Amino acid sequence: MPPAAVDRRASAPDQVRRSWTIAMMRLCARLVLVAMALTMLVAPAAAQRALVLDIDGAIGPPIADYVVRELAAARPQAVGLVILRMNTPGGLDRSMRRIISAILASPVPVATYVAPSGARAASAGTYIAYASAIAAMAPSTTIGAATPVQLGGIGLAPPDQAQQKGNAGASADAETRKVVNDAVAYIRGLAARNGRNADWAAEAVRSAASLTAAEALEAHAIDVIAADIPDLLRQIDGRRVTVGGKTVRLATAGLEVETRPPDWRTAFLTLLTDPNVAFVLMLIGVYGLILEFFSPGVVVPGLVGTISLVLAFYALALLPVNFAGAALVLFGVALMAAEVHIGAFGALGVGGIAAFVIGALLMFPTHVPGFALSGTVLAAAVGGSAALLLAVIAASLRSRKYPVVTGSEALIGAAGEAVSWQDGQGRVRVGGEIWLARCEVPLQPGRHIRVVGRDGLVLRVDTVERD
Repeated sequence: MPPAAVDRRASAPDQVRRSWTIAMMRLCARLVLVAMALTMLVAPAAAQRALVLDIDGAIGPPIADYVVRELAAARPQAVGLVILRMNTPGGLDRSMRRIISAILASPVPVATYVAPSGARAASAGTYIAYASAIAAMAPSTTIGAATPVQLGGIGLAPPDQAQQKGNAGASADAETRKVVNDAVAYIRGLAARNGRNADWAAEAVRSAASLTAAEALEAHAIDVIAADIPDLLRQIDGRRVTVGGKTVRLATAGLEVETRPPDWRTAFLTLLTDPNVAFVLMLIGVYGLILEFFSPGVVVPGLVGTISLVLAFYALALLPVNFAGAALVLFGVALMAAEVHIGAFGALGVGGIAAFVIGALLMFPTHVPGFALSGTVLAAAVGGSAALLLAVIAASLRSRKYPVVTGSEALIGAAGEAVSWQDGQGRVRVGGEIWLARCEVPLQPGRHIRVVGRDGLVLRVDTVERD
């Protein structure tokens, strides 16, 4: 047998083993890929949860940032449902529309749940509930009162009331109708998207109508009344809702509930944008700078005042503020400071207090829910400023009774002694200083004298008998 044939026969088993090894490796690779695919399909479903976000209080920029940020971070693979647990008197239109835009763009279904018992979804809360795929309420809660208001001005009257006014208010009535009709169209669009009662929604906007939870369910303004979140998840399981323009079926039974409250940054900004806190920070800033101006070099009042004023300006830039009122507040503080510095016997001080009170009343609109200045804070600020002003004026009046101890006036009546004298004039020592002096009688060195007047840099003196 030729050697080549022997080699081919000897290598045949090796070829079979290699082929078998390659086939097994391919099979293992395919099994690994199938296992990975199954893991990717099954693991997200097991990891899905219901994410609860809390909206408690007036809806402003910090709350809007918090909700928008959390909705943007929610992924359908990990979050099966986002629940906005809400208790709000309303809020700012811009912040409300930011939240609604985020809800409508979210790939994860959103449910608004008005809770706990006694909570409300008024004004902006009604719009957010209508924008959500699921609108739910706890027993003994309310929804409605969605009439829009103008920021920095008077509240908007419903069109039927506006039409009763005279021709003088025709332009204001037109503005009212325009704003109300825009709000009606907006909430009707949200109602049509989620199949809710559009007629009642329009009534809530036009006449500020409100409903209890039972009435809202009967009127088909909401979808569910639930005692708590697990009850809500059980009731809405299997419902079909519109998410991102597509109809999806909710699978919420057994979802793990994760509550993600606002972080410290949101809580801090919410506190900072409270009108009462912003108003107090503004006063601290102004008074701190005034004190630093009157006592330069102290540093602490100027530092605290500057920081407070910057924080106040940040908050006021986000709040509905009547800037004419803010200007009056600052003008009133300036008048009170001028009273302290000039001493106008109370005229500037009284004018300053009046401007301060009027400006504070005008500064924040009282009809915007959650963004009105507290009467207690206003009274405390006015009382504190008036008390400080009166204390400074009283101290100034008392100081008028004391002899002057500085300046040229302090020299009158001061005692001293003659140093040298010649031809009706000479030099005297007064208060450790040598002055030129005149006297009607000759003075011997060492003679005790008293200053009776001053002509420029020359003192007029008289003799004093020795004790």
